[in-house]
Amino acid sequence: MLFLIEVWESVRDFVSTGGDVLYIVAFVLLIMWTMMLERYMFLVGVFPSIRKKIIADWDARADTTSWYAHRIRDAWISEASEKLDARMLTIRTLVAMCPLIGLLGTVTGMIAVFETMGNQGTGNPRLMAEGISMATIPTMAGMVAAISGVFFSTRIEGKVKMAKETLVDSLPHH
Repeated sequence: MLFLIEVWESVRDFVSTGGDVLYIVAFVLLIMWTMMLERYMFLVGVFPSIRKKIIADWDARADTTSWYAHRIRDAWISEASEKLDARMLTIRTLVAMCPLIGLLGTVTGMIAVFETMGNQGTGNPRLMAEGISMATIPTMAGMVAAISGVFFSTRIEGKVKMAKETLVDSLPHH
């Protein structure tokens, strides 16, 4: 229990040092990771049954060589691809937004530095340091969030691409 209290105090101090923009970074990060986990669970848990059904339906067809059969095959592949690609664009957008939100923290932190300089003068480095930390911590947080998102979203996109190719290869057209 003591460990959790220490962790909570550390997080609270980090957020108070970095400013309110960290809440926005945390919110975007939460949404991004929720979507990435959902996509992973879809790839692992749901899509294999969809793939099996499409393959079984294709194998059950008597005609797999006509133009109509190829259009049906293409439609099934397209529907499966659409399900696989769902929310991937949103995930990439959220990954790209993280550093920009961090830069918003830089701007607000520098405004705080200039306000301090205007009100107190440049003689108090401790007051200026608070604004500088408000400028650098959100930038760092946004970059860390983006790096984690880039790594895992790229992995998920690779798995999506592999699932599509495997499905196409599993539906032979004679």
